[in-house]
Amino acid sequence: MDAFYASVEQRDNPNLKRKPIIVGGNISGRGVVATCSYEARVFGVRSAMPAFQAKKLCPECIFIKPRSGVYKKVSLQLKEILSKYSNIIESVSLDEAYLDVSDSKLYKGSATTIAKEIKKEIKDKLSLTASAGVSYNKFLAKIASDYQKPDGLTVILPKEAVKFVEGLPIGKFHGVGIKTKQKMHRLNIYTGKDLKRYSQIELEAHFGKFGGYLYNIARSIDNREIKTTRKIKSLGKETTLFERKIYNKEEIIGVLSPFVSRIKKEIDIKKLKPKTLSIVIKYKDFKLITRSITSTTPFIEDKHIYKHINKLIEKTEHKTKGIRLIGVRFSNFI
Repeated sequence: MDAFYASVEQRDNPNLKRKPIIVGGNISGRGVVATCSYEARVFGVRSAMPAFQAKKLCPECIFIKPRSGVYKKVSLQLKEILSKYSNIIESVSLDEAYLDVSDSKLYKGSATTIAKEIKKEIKDKLSLTASAGVSYNKFLAKIASDYQKPDGLTVILPKEAVKFVEGLPIGKFHGVGIKTKQKMHRLNIYTGKDLKRYSQIELEAHFGKFGGYLYNIARSIDNREIKTTRKIKSLGKETTLFERKIYNKEEIIGVLSPFVSRIKKEIDIKKLKPKTLSIVIKYKDFKLITRSITSTTPFIEDKHIYKHINKLIEKTEHKTKGIRLIGVRFSNFI
């Protein structure tokens, strides 16, 4: 996705469109930039940059407080779209994924057409833009996806790969950070062609295990498979109640209800069956407790879930102590 958090904010607030916005940090200069709009990037603002530095580069930037729940919701919508095109998907983050479409029958097996259709559906349904990279391995697909942002589509065919990688600046190689790039420059490595001059032994001597990876990708070789099975240990959501403390069970359930709905949707998409339900509570005296229950029947149906949430709340001291943080968590998946 293109400048994901910032693009969601601009989509949801038309007054922010075509303006330099920063998600994360604040106008006083505290915190770190989570991401920024392309209008802010023109001034040199980048993700992970200290907010004070971003403010200095772009004094007119608008700082936005992150809305994690909204981004996660959009991410789930995105994954629903992707799942129509392949069942071999590796989610890298909320806004990025690899798809293996090698055996797809869609659009006569054309990966490029599939990428175009995915981009179109994301734009039509989510009013956001994505950039896609199409190639025969993960390294090349990743490089291609970053090549023509925003709203880009880059295809690297097998016959083009060697020349493409040879001409690529070393800083564009996925996995090469600022310190590694500086070290490479000291070794007169500025492009993929320069990197290719070094043997695997030499690269491993300078960069350890990473040297073996560098040796292969300089030759457009990447045999990593798409990892579709990342074991999920738990799914949960919590919130701090800044304005007031709550004592009433009905109010507690009212806070938890949208969390339960959101988590249930993710559980359904991932086809999970949780056997353990927990609530997390922090009292107004800052004491943190967890209450859990394990059932032989998975927590799928609302009636079953809320029956046990009620039981768990009864095991707390909410009536006398008051609650300043509340959360719910599903775990122990079958």
